Amino acid sequence: MTECSLDIGIGGMTCASCVGRVEKALNKVPGVHNAAVNLATESARVAFAADPAQAAQMEALLRRAVRDAGYEPKDAQAAMDEPDAGPWDGFAPVAMGLALSLPLVLPMLGDALGQHWMLPALWQFALATPVQFVLGARFYEAGWHALKNGSGNMDLLVSLGTTAGWALSVWLWLSAPDGDMVHLYFEGSALVITLVLLGKWLEARAKRQTTSAIRALHALRPERAHLHRPGGEVDVPVAEVLVGDTLVVKPGERFAVDGVVTEGATQVDESMLTGESLPVAKECNARVTGGSINGEGRVLVRVTHVGAQTMLSHIIRLVEDAQAAKAPIQRLVDQVSAVFVPVVLLLAVATLLGWWLTGHSFELALIRAVAVLVIACPCALGLATPVAIMAGTGVAAKYGILIKDAQALELAHKVTVVAFDKTGTLTVGQPQLTALLTLNSVAGAVPGRGAAMDPVLLQICASLQSGSAHPLAHAVVASASARGLAMLPLSEARAVSGRGTEGLVAGERYALGSLRWMQELKAEPALDSPSGAVYATRAEALQAEGASVSALAHQVHGAWTLRALLAFTDEPKPGAKEAIAQLRALGIRAVMVSGDNWGAARAMARRLGMDASVGGGEVLAEVLPGDKAAKVTALKGGEPARFTVAMVGDGVNDAPALAAADVGMAMANAGGGGTDVAMQASGITLMRGEPRLVAAALDISRRTVAKIRQNLFWAFFYNVAGIPLAALGYLNPVLAGAAMALSSVSVMANALLLKRWKGP
Repeated sequence: MTECSLDIGIGGMTCASCVGRVEKALNKVPGVHNAAVNLATESARVAFAADPAQAAQMEALLRRAVRDAGYEPKDAQAAMDEPDAGPWDGFAPVAMGLALSLPLVLPMLGDALGQHWMLPALWQFALATPVQFVLGARFYEAGWHALKNGSGNMDLLVSLGTTAGWALSVWLWLSAPDGDMVHLYFEGSALVITLVLLGKWLEARAKRQTTSAIRALHALRPERAHLHRPGGEVDVPVAEVLVGDTLVVKPGERFAVDGVVTEGATQVDESMLTGESLPVAKECNARVTGGSINGEGRVLVRVTHVGAQTMLSHIIRLVEDAQAAKAPIQRLVDQVSAVFVPVVLLLAVATLLGWWLTGHSFELALIRAVAVLVIACPCALGLATPVAIMAGTGVAAKYGILIKDAQALELAHKVTVVAFDKTGTLTVGQPQLTALLTLNSVAGAVPGRGAAMDPVLLQICASLQSGSAHPLAHAVVASASARGLAMLPLSEARAVSGRGTEGLVAGERYALGSLRWMQELKAEPALDSPSGAVYATRAEALQAEGASVSALAHQVHGAWTLRALLAFTDEPKPGAKEAIAQLRALGIRAVMVSGDNWGAARAMARRLGMDASVGGGEVLAEVLPGDKAAKVTALKGGEPARFTVAMVGDGVNDAPALAAADVGMAMANAGGGGTDVAMQASGITLMRGEPRLVAAALDISRRTVAKIRQNLFWAFFYNVAGIPLAALGYLNPVLAGAAMALSSVSVMANALLLKRWKGP
């Protein structure tokens, strides 16, 4: 048995009660572990256990469960692939309802002006009945399905309320003596249905806006690609492109899939994927991402990823996951919705009996009960949370902030401490070798940037590091290559985690790594010995200037001998200092976690505007990769003064720390490398290496959670305030219908204000 996940589109849901009923039906299917239904996307995500051969059978069972519950199962992907509808799409039923209802409402306006425009009862009946039973048929159908399943929903309340008003009007008309003018309520039932339809139409328009981010990402996928063959170019569907194929991408076209440039040079617009507004230069061996736009150059691209493995597919999947997920705060809404409709029905009956038994006419009592039924529809409750999450995650994705799930979104607004990995996150991550000090040169002046280096030792260092992916190793190899030094034969190379690299170079054993490792190897002269003091002094001087210092040791007859010191410098990322200042302005403490020595770490912290003092709490140095997770856990503290910690990293060795944090943020880097692993372990992915996106991610989280709370307040407020007013006779059915429609529209409009948010 394997764990599977399936998305199912669901047609016909109208309120929070519908969500609860569909979830209940899906969870009853044997093998289902969890079913989460989203009213805003009109879809369900179901997790279940099944053998691969039974997956199709399970999908059929789930779709049947949806249908048996009274709803229409659909393809969840079809809605996203549909072209954007026009602004008036679906307005025809509303327009028809307005055309039939307005003649019924005009006499009410005439009375206010002293005019008597009352239509004959037959005309009122002729206008109201099509609205009630033709335009309102959807409410009867959905309400009947709910009733058959032993539950209630918005449609049941609307159909019961408006039918009662229509039936009362028919009874008063038919039972009145000939020639008598009686007050009828056809306008109330017709206008309530029209207002509800108007509210639903406005909701549908707003929903299309909340899903605009997903639609825009789907639109980035080109349908065809130019396959490069010896005989020329052949246009093929993108679905037929294979890994290893070579594609031709012409100026102005979108890259169909992920790949590597093999010929040509160009500028690429990646703004829709990363939020980076400026084009990025791409030459041979540069990676390109499907969905980005080629600039002025014609290039050949070797395909590396296709289909669901491309970066665009991964981004779409992350955004869809976030928008389909249910926030923890939604659990309260689900609990309320489960009992909401039955309670409202009891309140309506109590209102009817209360007015009737206190001496009022049955006609008046029924109108009061109808008002209670109409205003109490729980539409806004079901929309309050998901529309805010969809709007927030959608606008965040536009700026290159991918929020994996609703839990990360909800937790991020509580963050009080942000821990940054140093290399590649706060710094450029491309250190340069600035000094190589031998035993002879160490006694003299410290060489500056670009000073002469011993070519033999540099060649040995580069050969030893040639197989490593560490940024410092790249710096050594690049320095040797710039001087035209060839690599020597390397064998038995091995990486020692958190320490360095060891191996045989031209048959001799060398080790290159941290000063702490040199002490563990007991390399002579020892740094804490009189003969090694000059090395230690130089190392401290270099560290004080902000350099990371490593050492080369040579093994002779089983003993290690210190041969050279290597100094590396890295630059802070543009915007890193501003990012720290932004967090501080938000009341958030920033901490830098580094594997460097304390001197280099403190020097970099000072350049970033952080507190580099001993005991300042903003610098953690000499942290081994395996210890980062423990440091993050320590930053959380304990009860009652527990801190919510976010960890920002970009590599494989950051993955445990990202998982240990309350909120993990993976920052994409230019070289790719371990970013994919970090993304899997994190709740938020920053699609470009911009430190200021950290504060932006926390800001959009705070704003989204604020919108959720505002929406839930107004959703509850409408019902808590509206039901008593309707029961006491202060609201007639028409005003109740308008208020109910307004509640849903206001919740949607409030959430859509998030689309105005601007990222860095």
